[in-house]
Amino acid sequence: MKVFALVTARSGSKGVPDKNIKHIGGHTLLEWSIKSSLRTQSVTQVYLSTDSEDYANIGKECGAIIPFLRPKELASDTANDLDVIKHFLSAIDVKPDALIHVRPTTPLRDPLILDKAIDMFFIKKGELTSLRSIHEMSESAYKSFEVNEKGFLTTIGSIESGDKANLPRQAFPKTYVANGYVDVLDPNYILKRNKLHGDKILAFQTPVVTEVDSIEDLEYLEWQITKQPQLLKTVFGDK
Repeated sequence: MKVFALVTARSGSKGVPDKNIKHIGGHTLLEWSIKSSLRTQSVTQVYLSTDSEDYANIGKECGAIIPFLRPKELASDTANDLDVIKHFLSAIDVKPDALIHVRPTTPLRDPLILDKAIDMFFIKKGELTSLRSIHEMSESAYKSFEVNEKGFLTTIGSIESGDKANLPRQAFPKTYVANGYVDVLDPNYILKRNKLHGDKILAFQTPVVTEVDSIEDLEYLEWQITKQPQLLKTVFGDK
């Protein structure tokens, strides 16, 4: 089976400028994502989709393949994952049997967990349209509120009253958030149906992970690495 990893890294982030090449544990987020993919047993090739020459050079040094620079219109704030991945699949000559989407903004990945996700995808391939990683939310989404046009809190889902939202979290169904650890996609499905994940998305639960949206997230990830130094060795070897 041909399994390609696609690391997607545009250069135009506004919240944290150039966040994809910020450093944690002495390595850029881009390096973390490429190296963890290369360390798997399942991935046969790792590609980088970027609009930046600088990012492309970093990617090449880490072992990624960069067959082209991404068009500027696919690197804007409004560009979506479906268009970026369709562009990649249409531009390469050989289509993989599975594509794992790897986002640099969720950098701390165990290659063994990536392999487990890929194995699960192929075991269930006839029954699913994609696999997506999730982790359990610390509070059930059913305990959340919306604010209506009058400024009052309104409950979400099947919760009838604001008082019921005060019940302990064990009284509510568990809810999960997609976390960017790994998505395993079916290239044939994407190109034929023009959908990325489809309607039969297999849940793949991972440890709770941090996604980078702020400088504080980078600082927290740096602290996390000090608590699990074995991850540096797992991803980058003995260096």
